[in-house]
Amino acid sequence: MIGHIQELIENALEHLQAKGEFELEQNPTINIERTRSKEHGDYASNVAMTLAKPLRAKPRDIAEKIIAEMADSTHVSKVEIAGPGFINFYLTDACRLLVLKRILKLKHEFGASQIGEDAKITVEFVSANPTGPLHVGHGRGAAFGSSLSNVLKKVGYQVHAEYYVNDHGRQMDILATSVWLRYLELCGERIVFPANGYKGDYIFDIARKVRQIKGDEYRHEQMEVFAQVSPDEPDGGDKEQHIDDLVVNAKDILGAGYEKIFRIALKSILSGIEDDLEEFNVFYDEWFSEKSLHDGDTIDRALKILEDGGHLYKKDGALWFNATHFGDEKDRVVMRDNGLKTYFASDVAYLLNKFERGFTKLVYVFGADHHGYIKRLEAATKALGFDPAALEILLVQFAHLYKQGEKLPMSTRSGQFVTLSELVSEVGCDAARFFYVMRSHDQHLDFDMDLAKSQSNENPVYYIQYAHARICSIMRKLEEQNMTHNVEIGHAAVELLVEEQEQDLIKALSQYPEAVAKAATNYSVHTVANYLRDLAQLFHSYYNAHQVRIDNENLRNARLNLCLATRYVLADGLSLLGSSAPQEMLSEDQ
Repeated sequence: MIGHIQELIENALEHLQAKGEFELEQNPTINIERTRSKEHGDYASNVAMTLAKPLRAKPRDIAEKIIAEMADSTHVSKVEIAGPGFINFYLTDACRLLVLKRILKLKHEFGASQIGEDAKITVEFVSANPTGPLHVGHGRGAAFGSSLSNVLKKVGYQVHAEYYVNDHGRQMDILATSVWLRYLELCGERIVFPANGYKGDYIFDIARKVRQIKGDEYRHEQMEVFAQVSPDEPDGGDKEQHIDDLVVNAKDILGAGYEKIFRIALKSILSGIEDDLEEFNVFYDEWFSEKSLHDGDTIDRALKILEDGGHLYKKDGALWFNATHFGDEKDRVVMRDNGLKTYFASDVAYLLNKFERGFTKLVYVFGADHHGYIKRLEAATKALGFDPAALEILLVQFAHLYKQGEKLPMSTRSGQFVTLSELVSEVGCDAARFFYVMRSHDQHLDFDMDLAKSQSNENPVYYIQYAHARICSIMRKLEEQNMTHNVEIGHAAVELLVEEQEQDLIKALSQYPEAVAKAATNYSVHTVANYLRDLAQLFHSYYNAHQVRIDNENLRNARLNLCLATRYVLADGLSLLGSSAPQEMLSEDQ
């Protein structure tokens, strides 16, 4: 309907310009929005106010001319001017009621559009280092990224969901060394575990797996392992240098065995991450290996492009990217003085790889602590010769987990955290997915586990699912009362839906495509969550006020059509957010 109203305004402006009443250098952007109150109609446009300055006229005078030139429409019953110059549109009753027929015809396709115009878009999310299991902090990025991918597909994008596997570099070396040290402990060696090693119980699990496969093959004495290693904290040493020295010793002592421990650790943790995400209803089109960038020529080609553009220079033996030239706060090292490529060099190569795969939009879903990545990635994109407008970097704020009023700890390195798998096991995938996205991703989130588990109206996902289950129950129990549902009779009798709660519910259903479009355009999936909560509230109010299974055949079928349309929209919205739409629930009161 928004498109139809825009067309009415556009045609009126064209006629006014043809008649010489308006002279515009360019066509204005025509914004159409839902009105907040029934008194102001169904839709409103501020186009007259946006034209006031270029036309040097009063907004109300402009609005009067637009309305006078506007063609008649079978969907619009009345057009009025309000306030300083808003143009309000009132839809016909037939147009409002038509939405039920559309929903029952399109079913789960209702709300789909071609806003994306089939453009290729990649959404990278989670991408946590495979140095430990996913914790509840990763869960929010997973829920948001997955839901955003679903919403973008709904509006016509070719979406490629991707997990960037950081399987190369220092953190992975610290992981492999941590596993080896725990392995040595299992072999009977007395090890003082490094302050900067990975300490979770999962490290012991991987170490046991190594020992099960290799026995004592990789056992070495404690004196050899710690030979020439600098002191650790809190013994007056540097914990970073201490762990780096241990990594060097591990590689020298184990030789090819180090790579085998590395691979066992990576496979074990990555497999666990995949399982946890699958349990969380999160799936990817590709698990992209950072190591593949190093093994191939992508990094070298990316750096060659920067070099040819004059954007690299040497300083203190290292190779630097002149990022400040493109707006970054400081220049970035791409190759250290020892010849090793940096993480940022991989980031630049990964950018190049995405563009070479034909993506026109690159969405990155990062944690809030990655704010510095925005300017550096934009700088790299410019230097590579691409438009930085193709980047969309979304920062997901932290989620704090609460149980019985107490905030739970979250630290991967110390091993003190609640895993995503544990959260899903306790509150369920549906509640976890919904709770993570019910607030905007750029706002902090307090996750109340007790509320997420409760079967009450205060639990938003339960409240929405209960509305869906109620409708399913209405449909199931028709036969028990010797009643039937005839969709066509319901369509013919749709004008009998005159109750205020029915009109409110119909209006809300018609807004679903707009809610989905807004979520996709603004990367704000909480828009869908809020919409579903409002829709469920309207349905529960309607159900409590009016009987559906009644003897009047025409009114019964019209109301059943309304219920069924609501069911389709609730189920589709929940699926976009990764939650299920159960047909039965324990407290169902039908």
